[in-house]
Amino acid sequence: MKYDIISAPSYALVEMSLNEGESVIVEPGSMSWMDTTIKPKTEMKGGLFAGLKRRMGGESFFLNTYTAEGGSGKIGIAPGYSGDIIVKELNNETIYMERGAYLCHVGNIETSASWEGFMGTFAEGMLGLRVSGTGLLFFGSYGDVQEVDVQGSYTVDNGYAVAWESSLDYSIGRSGRRIRSFLFGDQLICNYHGNGKLWIQTRSPRNLAAWVHPFRRVQQNNEKGLVLREIFRSWHFSFQAFSLPDIFSNSAT
Repeated sequence: MKYDIISAPSYALVEMSLNEGESVIVEPGSMSWMDTTIKPKTEMKGGLFAGLKRRMGGESFFLNTYTAEGGSGKIGIAPGYSGDIIVKELNNETIYMERGAYLCHVGNIETSASWEGFMGTFAEGMLGLRVSGTGLLFFGSYGDVQEVDVQGSYTVDNGYAVAWESSLDYSIGRSGRRIRSFLFGDQLICNYHGNGKLWIQTRSPRNLAAWVHPFRRVQQNNEKGLVLREIFRSWHFSFQAFSLPDIFSNSAT
């Protein structure tokens, strides 16, 4: 198996060459194109429980396996957002990543949900993804990605963290005091401690969603207006059916 990352860092795509019999496991919806020798198969990797854990971690319940059959072939794999793609070789290792970062892998790698924290009374629970095993792991970032070698401690806004090695301990908190955080919506921050690698992205999907939110087109609920209009229309037709000559003729008889 050979691969190449093209169009990085803005619109990165993995171009993977598979020899006959080789396979790659891909997040559903991430296959861009493939040769006719590449055959897809959708399956629930690891059984029902493993699928549920993946779903809880923000990934798909099912995974797609693409295998080269009847000869070698190429496949293009890309995330749904613009940004870069990171390749991490795992050797019986574990890393953690944010929801939606996983793209594909080759080898004996398993994915499951990881509980990242629980914040106070007005709680914000966070589930990420735990990836462990041996093989090549591909994951994406929104925007460019920076690899940070943490030696001691490091603080990142929750929306910018992509992945981190299991050698790093982390805790989740808010940037302000509790009352102020509740009233003014201060952001969640991740505090990392120890020695290990941390990958952060230059853009935050949460910030993009917050920026777009005021400009969204809102469809007004006109159900009540439609009902009233239909009632008025029925009354109008009923009134027209009772013409004045009919009323007088009925009274005369």
